Amino acid sequence: MGISQARTIAFDVLRRVETQSAFADEALRAELGSNVRTEDAGLATELTLGVLRWQRLLDFLTDRNLTKAGKTLDVEVRIALRLGIYQLWFLERVPAHAAVHESVELVKRARKRSAAPLVNAVLRKAAAEVTRLAQSRAAIATLLPKNLLLEEKLGILDSHPTWLIERWLRILGEEPTGALLEANNRVPVVSCSVLDAHRRDDALTSLQKAGCVIEPGLLLRDAWTLHGGNPAASEAVQRGWVAIQDEASQAVAHLLAVEHGNSVLDLCAAPGGKTILLARAAGSQRRVIAADLHAHRVRAMAERFETAGVRNVEPIMLDGAEPLPFEHGFDRILVDAPCSGTGTFARHPEIRWRLRCEDLTDLHARQVRLLKNALANLAPHGRVIYSTCSLEPEENELVVNEALGGTQGAFRVVTPRSALERILREGVAVENLIRADGFFRTCPSAHGTDGFFAAAIERTAEEI
Repeated sequence: MGISQARTIAFDVLRRVETQSAFADEALRAELGSNVRTEDAGLATELTLGVLRWQRLLDFLTDRNLTKAGKTLDVEVRIALRLGIYQLWFLERVPAHAAVHESVELVKRARKRSAAPLVNAVLRKAAAEVTRLAQSRAAIATLLPKNLLLEEKLGILDSHPTWLIERWLRILGEEPTGALLEANNRVPVVSCSVLDAHRRDDALTSLQKAGCVIEPGLLLRDAWTLHGGNPAASEAVQRGWVAIQDEASQAVAHLLAVEHGNSVLDLCAAPGGKTILLARAAGSQRRVIAADLHAHRVRAMAERFETAGVRNVEPIMLDGAEPLPFEHGFDRILVDAPCSGTGTFARHPEIRWRLRCEDLTDLHARQVRLLKNALANLAPHGRVIYSTCSLEPEENELVVNEALGGTQGAFRVVTPRSALERILREGVAVENLIRADGFFRTCPSAHGTDGFFAAAIERTAEEI
C-alpha cells in the first residue's frame, strides 16, 4: 500500500513551512492543481492546517513516547509524527493502521529510512493511548504534569505559545482568553466579497458550479459565506468578479468611505482586493495609487487588476515607512499595515509559532512611521483608515496615539458609523463593532471573523 496523494501534499507543504518559512495557504495553492481530486485536496488542507494549529499539543503527545535523547528529531521525522498523531487524535474517520503505516512510508520517502522503526513504535503507542482514552480535551488534560501554571497548561491543551497566553490573560482575562484560544483552533469561515456588482449573478452561478454552497455573510450585506467545493477554481475568482476575503477585512475598505472623484492612495496594497473596491468607488476617471514594498507583489497586483478589468489603478513599488514622493495630498488613504497577524491564527496557524514578543516593538515602530507618512500626505478634510489584523494594543490604539501626538489638533479620530451602517446586514448593530473609543474591532471568538482593528482619522486643518 502506497502513500495517499493528500498525505504526500500535506507532508511536503509542512516541510516547506518548517524549513523555508513558507505560508501554508500559498504553499497549498501551489500544490493543489487541477490534477488533484477534490477529496484529496480537502484532506491535504485539513491535515496541513490541523497539524499547524495543534503543533504544540501534537509534540507533547509525541514526546511522551520518546526517550529524552530521542526528542531531538530531524524535521522530516517530526512532521511525519505530527501527521500521524493528528490523524489518531483528531480524525475519527481515518483508521489507525492507515495513519501509522502512511507516516512510516512518508519517513522512508523523505530518505529517513533509519527512523521508520521509531515512527512505527511511537505511533503504535499513541494509537493504544487513543483507544484507552476518549478523544477529548479532558482526556488529554489527564496526561499533563501536575501543578502546571495556567499559561503552560493552556499552551499545551490549546496549542499556543506560552508567552502569548500569558499576555492575553493579563490584557483580556481568563474567560475571554479561553474563548479566543478555542476560536483560533476552529476551521475558519470562507467568505467572499463581490468585486464586480455587474457580474453578481454570474459569480453566483460560477461558484455553485464549483460545488460551493452559498449563504449570506455573517456581518455584511454584500458578503457571502461559502461551504464546500473549490471556489479558487471558479471563474468568479479567477476572473476577479469576487475575492476570497474575510468579512472584517472587507469592511475595512468600506470604512474609508471613498466617493466618486476622490483621489485615493492604498499605501500597503498587496494583494489588492481592497484596492479594487476603492478603485470602483472612486470611479474610472480617478487614478488610484496602489503601493507595496516588494516588486513581485506589485507585479502580482498589476496582473490581478488587469484580470479584474480595473484600469484606474497605478501599482507602484515604494517603502511607505519612508517619506512619500507625492506632490499633492490624497482625499482618502488606506494604511492596512503589516502586522503580527494575531487576529488570523485560525486562518494562518503557522504565524503563532513564528511570532516573538520583541516583534511587537519592531512592528509598532514601522506602523507609526507608515501612519505618520499617510497623515502628512492627506488633503484637507480627507480621511485615513489605519488598520491591522492584530489584537495587540501596541499595533493598534497605541500606534494611533503616538502618530497623532504633537499634531496640534490638525487631525481627529472619527467614528465611521455611517460608512459601517451602509454595509451591515439587517440586525447587526454598529455598536457590536465600534466601541466607545470610536475604533472598529472584530474578534474571532465574538464575531466569527478574523480579528481586525481600524481607526478612522480625518484632517481638520490646512496646515499641520
